[in-house]
Amino acid sequence: QVQLAESGGGSVQAGGSLSLTCEASGFTFSNGAMGWFRQAPGKEREFVASIRRSSSNTYWADSVKGRFAISGNSAKNTVYLHMNSLKSEDTAVYFCAAGYPITSTLRLPSGYRYWGQGTQVTVSS
Repeated sequence: QVQLAESGGGSVQAGGSLSLTCEASGFTFSNGAMGWFRQAPGKEREFVASIRRSSSNTYWADSVKGRFAISGNSAKNTVYLHMNSLKSEDTAVYFCAAGYPITSTLRLPSGYRYWGQGTQVTVSS
């Protein structure tokens, strides 16, 4: 079965940086896509970024474009989210997702079949 293991969450000061890692088992990254969503208390799950097969095919939410970077290692079925210039509004539970989305669903939770358990990111102002 497919399992996604997230790590790297924690607390950071505003303006700081934090990196998240998601390792997939039972999923072939090179044949699909992996990405990140986040959900703050009382809010809908929000798309953050995704990557299809390679680091050259990336997709971003406007709210994080220019501050975050996503990269992947297809051989290891692993995706990373490097978060820079963090703001208090970035505080949320971050979820790793994997699947085979078509272009129109790359930014939607419905485009991803497999999900991690989530990791808390807290940015203090």
